[in-house]
Amino acid sequence: MKRTWQPKKRKRAKTHGFLARSGSASGRNVLRRRRRKGRAKLSV
Repeated sequence: MKRTWQPKKRKRAKTHGFLARSGSASGRNVLRRRRRKGRAKLSV
């Protein structure tokens, strides 16, 4: 049976990357929250 997690670097960056996040309003909210929380990594 095929597993649900088939890692792909491109897909990961496209969906969760910094540019993807900063490209939409809700993504910018995510970055803002993570900055406020003090995360070492804001995105992938």
